[in-house]
Amino acid sequence: MTNIDIPKILELAPSPAYVVDLGRLRHNLSILDSVQKRSGARILMAMKAFSMWSVFPIIRETLQGVCASSPWEARLGREEFGGEVHSFAAAFKENDVVELLQISNHLVFNSFGQLERFRPLWEKSGVSIGLRVNPEHTEGHTAIYDPCAPCSRLGIPRAEFEGRSLSGVEGLHFHTLCEQLFEPLERTARVFEEKFGEFLPGMKWLNLGGGHHITREGYDIDGLVELVRYFREKYNLTVYLEPGEAVAIGTGILVGEVLDIVNNGMEIAILDVSATCHMPDILEMPYRPGITGGFDPGEKAYTYRLGGPSCLAGDIIGDWSFEQPLKVGDRLAFEDMAHYTMVKTTTFNGIQHPHIATWEPETGELKVIRSFGYGDFKNRLS
Repeated sequence: MTNIDIPKILELAPSPAYVVDLGRLRHNLSILDSVQKRSGARILMAMKAFSMWSVFPIIRETLQGVCASSPWEARLGREEFGGEVHSFAAAFKENDVVELLQISNHLVFNSFGQLERFRPLWEKSGVSIGLRVNPEHTEGHTAIYDPCAPCSRLGIPRAEFEGRSLSGVEGLHFHTLCEQLFEPLERTARVFEEKFGEFLPGMKWLNLGGGHHITREGYDIDGLVELVRYFREKYNLTVYLEPGEAVAIGTGILVGEVLDIVNNGMEIAILDVSATCHMPDILEMPYRPGITGGFDPGEKAYTYRLGGPSCLAGDIIGDWSFEQPLKVGDRLAFEDMAHYTMVKTTTFNGIQHPHIATWEPETGELKVIRSFGYGDFKNRLS
């Protein structure tokens, strides 16, 4: 696998811009394809992480469909991806269920209350119905992204199954991971089977959720293959995986440009990219992206605090050092900016939304897929 040609992209791309390397995307898909073929799993793409539908034709050559968290995501998956559409939300309105039953293959409920409330709608729909369970086994390192955190609203604990009817339910779903390797899944699956294994002989499918960094270096793919085969063979189930990051990890950069440099106790570079508007995980996670040619503060001769152009005082991307001083007009490449970026952006302050582009390493073509203007900002408001 070749590295992304950062210098060429910085030369050709407008700023700000998300740029997805199609060669790296195909590399990730080749790994996921191998997992499918070796394990018999059916892999879906989690649209909540990556919904750049202009590249769906490439992804659907390998993956079986999408998982959606809302009627709008499900509709986009049905219209632009095809294949299977699996839908889940913490709770549905009645009109959500009516719409989702028309465009989904699987519909997963988050409570017995919703399962029974909407039974008259789904019972004769032909859609495969599932329940999301909560194994109550924490592997997450950040509470905001841990579905098994205390008092979580996501998934049904084992105690809630007592005295409940599973009539019509064809599958169980758990999703407990966030950007993790295989070992947390292995431990979670063991706890899941101890608590919910008695229900699996009556099921048709099992969904192991997302958060699996299958395409990241160091992932135990052999272990994943073995785990999927175990559940398939022991319980005669179809097993689904629904990674999001694993599809797009390492494929994209965010191009930004230095607009000004000021000094207030330290050198501060103000960019045309924003943490709050374009990289919200920096503020939510917290998360520190890599920068090509950027190092930890003090490691190199010139240290800067990088900030966005918005009026939010906390619109700070972080502190980095560089071998050479930054100057107005310099371009920076924030690394691994394809997943959980474009799907989370805002137009707060009317800040310019980054262009969306692709880079084709085989031809050296940078193609701007979409640019955003004032109309996009205005039409979000009333």
